[in-house]
Amino acid sequence: MHTGDIDSPSTANVSSITRRDSLSALAASLGVFALGGGNAAAATPPVANRDNGARIYNVREYGAKGDGTTLDTAAVQTAINACTADGGGTVLVPAGTFVVGTLELKSNVTLRLAAASKLLGSGKGTDYHAVDALPLSGDSTLDDGNWALIFAVDAKNVAIEGPGTIDGQGAQFHPAVRGAMPPSGLGGRKRPYHLLFYRCQNLTVSNIDLLDSAYHSVRVISCHRVQMRGIYIHNRVNGNNDGFHFISSEYVTVSDCTILSLDDACALFGSCRNVTVTNSTFSTRWSVFRFGGGVAENIAVSNCVIHQVYGCPIKFHGTPGSRFENMSFSNLIFDDVTGPIHISIGPRTPHPANGGPTPVDALPEETGQPAIVRNISFSNIHGTVTTNPQQVAETTLTSKYNPGEQHSCIALNCVGGATLETISFENIHLTFGGGGTAEDAARRDLPQIAGEYFMLGPMPAYGLYARNSRGITLSNVRFELQSSDLRPALIFDHVTDASINGWTVQADPAAESVARLIDTKQVLITAARLLDQGKTFLQLEGSANGEIVIDGGDLSRAQTPLAFRDGADKSAVRVRE
Repeated sequence: MHTGDIDSPSTANVSSITRRDSLSALAASLGVFALGGGNAAAATPPVANRDNGARIYNVREYGAKGDGTTLDTAAVQTAINACTADGGGTVLVPAGTFVVGTLELKSNVTLRLAAASKLLGSGKGTDYHAVDALPLSGDSTLDDGNWALIFAVDAKNVAIEGPGTIDGQGAQFHPAVRGAMPPSGLGGRKRPYHLLFYRCQNLTVSNIDLLDSAYHSVRVISCHRVQMRGIYIHNRVNGNNDGFHFISSEYVTVSDCTILSLDDACALFGSCRNVTVTNSTFSTRWSVFRFGGGVAENIAVSNCVIHQVYGCPIKFHGTPGSRFENMSFSNLIFDDVTGPIHISIGPRTPHPANGGPTPVDALPEETGQPAIVRNISFSNIHGTVTTNPQQVAETTLTSKYNPGEQHSCIALNCVGGATLETISFENIHLTFGGGGTAEDAARRDLPQIAGEYFMLGPMPAYGLYARNSRGITLSNVRFELQSSDLRPALIFDHVTDASINGWTVQADPAAESVARLIDTKQVLITAARLLDQGKTFLQLEGSANGEIVIDGGDLSRAQTPLAFRDGADKSAVRVRE
């Protein structure tokens, strides 16, 4: 036996099969019969591009320079177009700085920015254009323009991922003097967002830095199945510098993000449903979680740090036709915030020209069913509420504050026949800055309007104010003060069906009362405890109070447990030792 024989049976067979298969595949790709006879049906089916949907399209191969000067819009867009035409894949932005204007992202395309790469928004307004597919109705609440650095419309399976950077050069779109034209030549609602998505499905943005947008950073409209994770947004160079702005979108998840903005950090407008936000940090001059108009339901926010928010961490504004329902806010840290929670529903108020409240008879007529807010829970929230907000860090824009922002509180404001019910607060520990005056505390008739909390002026309570509400529950709630405050810690104004259990509260000895109930019914207060000396624990005002029970607790630090005025009667309350 010759061990070196090439044509041994096993070796020859393998070699023959390999050659035949290779030649057959080649013949099939050329449209001819395979070796060995047969017909076309028996041939291997032709496959033009076996890697369709998995290819990488490097933008440099399409002419992009990435030198920080050359306008690379056309090259990057050509790469995106080629990718989607081939069935999808990944468009790679390698290391370098690529200056671009408006780009359209399309179905089945992942735009990947390498670690040392940057898409730098052009500072010239002529390099951008409107997204004409996004209609504008003239409603500034929902419109806010249709210009973007990167946009997608009616796209499926689209993604933008890092770890690179998108820089919008937003300062180029801000005028040096109010009313003047900014350096870019684009201002107002023609400023481009970082990212704009309209009617998209299966949308993901992840592990990327979004810096200095000219407008909102991420705006998502009428989209389904949206994931925002591991995103860093620093947006503090222009007015209306939102972080996330979701409008009428469903099945949205936000996780592991850091958002430093000047305007709403995570707004949910229109009709947003089935949304979760978790494990994220937020800081802003304005609001973090802001709800306005439409129907928002099935929302869960948890495990977030809300730091230096000089507006209001959680804010609802519902006009006729709005409904906010089934929401949970849990495990939150409030560090140096104003607000901190504001729910206001009913007729809205236009911004008055002189900064003061608008008379009720000057409000525009609104149509639709009265607004509804119900089944909202707040739990495991701890932190500090300041009455001395500071200049926002890392911005050239000046922060100005209204008296209503500096002396606010948790507010549940329901007017105009709206419904506000079943709101719960559990395991809440907040320390308030203080500074409320006797004049603030004396306010009994707040305007019958709903809107931004500062339009109501300084609130008459430092901890919690509720009006025209029912089904309010407080359990294991602790309110403390950093300095003197002459306002009550709690005011119920025309509230029905409330339970306060395990309330620990700090009172100013000079304050008129710790708590004030105005024409309020069916209230049970159990295990209340005062931390300091106070004049009166509970003051009842109005003849419509009734069915109020104080059960147990330690009210010994109050000089008197009860006081009555404006027709309130002792029969309205029972005290059980």
